[in-house]
Amino acid sequence: MDAKMVWLSVFVLLYWAYCIFWGIKGAMSAKTASDYFIAGRRLSLWVFVLAATATSFSGWTFMGHPGLLYRDGFQYAYASFYAITIPFTGVMFLKRQWMLGKRFGFVTPGEMMSHYLKSDVIRLLIIVVALCFSVPYLGLQLRASGFLFNVLTDGLLGVDVGMWLLSAIVFIYVASGGLRAVAYVDTVQCVLLAGGIVAIGLIAITYVGGFEQLNQGIAALAEFDQKRTPDGYSHYIAIPGVIQFVSSGPTAVGGAWTGMMILTYMFALMGIHSAPAFTMWAFSNTDPRPFAPQQVWASSFGIGIILFLFTAFQGLGGHFLGADLAFMEAHPELVNDVMQAGLGGKDLMESAGKQGMLVPQLINLMADTAPWLVGLLSVCALAAMQSTGAAYMSTAGGMLTRDLLKHFLMPQASHAQQKFFGRLGVLIIVLAALVVATTSSDALVLLGGLAVAFGFQMWPSLMGVCYFPWFTRAGINLGLTAGIIAVICTETIGQSLGITAWGRWPWTMHSAGWGIFFNLGICVLVSAMTQNQADMEHKMKFHNFLREHASLPDSKKGLVPVAWIITLLWFFFGIGPGAVIGNTIFGDPNDYATWTFGMPSIWAWQLLFWALGVFMMWFLAYKMEMSTVPEKEVQSLYEDIGDEHGVTEL
Repeated sequence: MDAKMVWLSVFVLLYWAYCIFWGIKGAMSAKTASDYFIAGRRLSLWVFVLAATATSFSGWTFMGHPGLLYRDGFQYAYASFYAITIPFTGVMFLKRQWMLGKRFGFVTPGEMMSHYLKSDVIRLLIIVVALCFSVPYLGLQLRASGFLFNVLTDGLLGVDVGMWLLSAIVFIYVASGGLRAVAYVDTVQCVLLAGGIVAIGLIAITYVGGFEQLNQGIAALAEFDQKRTPDGYSHYIAIPGVIQFVSSGPTAVGGAWTGMMILTYMFALMGIHSAPAFTMWAFSNTDPRPFAPQQVWASSFGIGIILFLFTAFQGLGGHFLGADLAFMEAHPELVNDVMQAGLGGKDLMESAGKQGMLVPQLINLMADTAPWLVGLLSVCALAAMQSTGAAYMSTAGGMLTRDLLKHFLMPQASHAQQKFFGRLGVLIIVLAALVVATTSSDALVLLGGLAVAFGFQMWPSLMGVCYFPWFTRAGINLGLTAGIIAVICTETIGQSLGITAWGRWPWTMHSAGWGIFFNLGICVLVSAMTQNQADMEHKMKFHNFLREHASLPDSKKGLVPVAWIITLLWFFFGIGPGAVIGNTIFGDPNDYATWTFGMPSIWAWQLLFWALGVFMMWFLAYKMEMSTVPEKEVQSLYEDIGDEHGVTEL
């Protein structure tokens, strides 16, 4: 066994030992159903800050994001703004959901929405969204972990064998300890995820030869590039306009990442914090104190700067480390050929894993000089991939137990029975994800594209319960159903079902954008036609409570128009149609000598709007008090939250 394998084994065993420890500790402390499903509403500040950040940014951030940057360049790098848009959803909804959960004793989002709307249909729809989100999303993470260890063990561990083996540990600690175990393991996973991305970025930029050498290489790559936007710029350093009235496939000129695609793709990723799992994360806190630091500093600032710098070093740097054979042949003076040994003389995009091979190859660069670092970075990648999966396993198991079993079949289920069936739910979800991932990786990719887009379809429901009492039961139910159907019809899976009239992501707009268009539109129209006085009086019990505890003080109400202006301008120019300005404002993409900051204009624009985005998040979370502790204490309507008798009847 070589040194790399020894260190890989050591770090994996240490990581597993930590996971199992918290699984046992969580099991011992989970006395009630509430303890198991939502950590007894007692997560500490820093545990939530780190755990929620780890859950938000999965193995996709670690493994997939740099590879797409390599393939699509800085037009795809706008996706790094999900460091801001994911927690933006949290700013909008988490505090108010926590207040409702604390007040009325809700454990799952299905309980909250069904009591608010007096409807079991929404409870079932939320379970559909949760499962459609959790199973494919978890399957993608688990299969990626198997692929990673297949590469790093030089084929010794098969993809499927590695996937099942690595998944077993996740199942053990999640099923044993519930959400508390997930949260405490996630704290370490967050540190490993962020530290690993930074370390791999530093490896890449060091081998490239520094920041100036990287930008010189980018200039040459842009000149060499044959794929041009309608304005004649390289697709690596410019977005191809505001919108293209074609599908996002081969017919899109200069790449699919138009201003509208970027905006609607950000909508999809906003679905991570609006997905049912994050409602349960909100319920698990003692108070809202952790929300603002997680949303502003850990996510928007910390993960944001990591993505816009260190992930960019990895993605673009790969072209100058031997992964791009055509460029290396044209510009051997700009390439430090250190990756060809691992790629076996192939171009990265012709390798078995295509762009997914980039990060494993960057990790393997240290195999000879620092084999211990290969082991550590491998565990960083494993932690990144398991951090999200664990949370969705736990919360989906809780929803199956509380919203199906307890509500419909066993209303008097004891704490012990709820915990047992919660563990059984986790097992069912893990097995479903593994079976799909093992038997049909192609179908998994198709389903994975639905996951976050489905999560975003929860926005109108959350808007209703948190802000708009005039959204009716019929409007929300029909809107959510329409949104789910629209997402399916504009994704690849829709084409596989025979819906081929418009292709995937028509008009270069992501399926999440099409889904919310029909979802919110139908919700508003149907709500306008189905107003009911009795239902309105019932819903106002929620909204009067929120207005009493969450309203801005009179001294700050004048800032509301300012908040709207800041937010709309940031969305339009930072990640929307106005982002096209960033192609040229800081220099001609075709002329390296005009680059104001020595980097492509698009990269400087992204860094500028990252900084402005952090300010926007601070303004909303702190100044507008959307994520701060309410001045008036929230009193629960009863003592034993999540007890055997269920939530308070309203």
